[in-house]
Amino acid sequence: MSAAVEETTQPCPECGTEIRGDNRFTLWCATCDWNVDPGEPQPETGRLDRAERTLARRHGEQLLAEMLSGTDAQPRRDASAVIATALALTVHVGTLAFAVAGVWCLAAGWGGAGMVAGLVLLLLAWAFAPKFRALPHDRPVLLRGDAPELFALVDEVARAVGTRSVHAIAVDGSVNAAVTTYGVRGRRLLVLGMPLWEVLTPEERIALFGHELAHYANGDTRNGLLVGTAARTLHLWHHILQPLPNSSGIEIFVNALYVVPRLLVGGLLALLARLTSRAGIRAEYLADRLAARTASTQAAVGLMDRLLIAGSLDLRLRTEANRAALRGPESVRRANAHADDLWAVLTAYASSIPEHEYERQRRVGARRGHQVDTTHPPTHLRRASLLAHVPEPATVTPQTRRTELIAAELAPVRTEVARRLLRGDLDD
Repeated sequence: MSAAVEETTQPCPECGTEIRGDNRFTLWCATCDWNVDPGEPQPETGRLDRAERTLARRHGEQLLAEMLSGTDAQPRRDASAVIATALALTVHVGTLAFAVAGVWCLAAGWGGAGMVAGLVLLLLAWAFAPKFRALPHDRPVLLRGDAPELFALVDEVARAVGTRSVHAIAVDGSVNAAVTTYGVRGRRLLVLGMPLWEVLTPEERIALFGHELAHYANGDTRNGLLVGTAARTLHLWHHILQPLPNSSGIEIFVNALYVVPRLLVGGLLALLARLTSRAGIRAEYLADRLAARTASTQAAVGLMDRLLIAGSLDLRLRTEANRAALRGPESVRRANAHADDLWAVLTAYASSIPEHEYERQRRVGARRGHQVDTTHPPTHLRRASLLAHVPEPATVTPQTRRTELIAAELAPVRTEVARRLLRGDLDD
């Protein structure tokens, strides 16, 4: 059951303007921005974190200006992308060198010491080698035979965007969506968060597909197989080379040996971030543009607004899970039997969120910039980019019959995800 909505009225402590709001959300002043962002994020820690946020902030604003002027409206493979690819190849060649050296040590027959050295080198090569993701086993996965109408819609959006469609769709309990690849052949996987899907209109769902599939078309090098796996290898090295805590004796000596390699790996990570940051943020703006051309500017802007309240939706899901847990095991079993009621609660809550809360979230985004997310431009910049252009009509429109069939196809996984969320499995 939804919390009661109670209107709150008080004068602003800063400027005296009368403030009106409801008791479920932060009370703030639209005139002077008093209390607009009471929960400011923790400051970034570490050189890499600071460097990535600085780059993201600079490129987010620069690219918005370029997108609005039309000077950066197409994806391109510039010198930075070429250098990033060369750096990624160098990282992978280093991993290959560990494997070759390990095999040589084993084959040389150096006895015990050689065997140990060879095994250690091969273990390092295996740990740092590019890993091919498998289809997830911890959440429902749909193939074409499971949901033909859903895949037909994704196929239509993919054609409109100008890319190939996906091979599988994984459904989880996140207020999010993403695309990735799996397997040696690089098959395409769409990860669809059921809570986000439930609160979107049919038009906004098409915009969501358009945005995610556009990442395949834009050639974002950050998430590509070559550069993405090299970045993961460097992050793993950086983690391994961190100083040992509470060091004494031999550990102090080991920490001293780690200093130069750690600085080298950290420098390579910072360089890779510098080379790929601009292209990655450009890819987000371009994905938004393609989403608007596919589903309409209005639908793409509506999607942006829904993403603004993702934190509120996640909190509501946790509240419902906590309520079920507090009522005891029998209540949890009863809740599982009526799991689909969770979606009715969530959609009613989303519909009840007032416009002043959306506006507060936009202003929070403008204040924080890239303090929270270094991979996407702040939502207010993305929204401004969409609204600054001539409104785009939809090239893919929802069909009532197809929408009903898709709902029927998703019904089993919809129920399964709701049950998981009510059991407290909120980290899908």
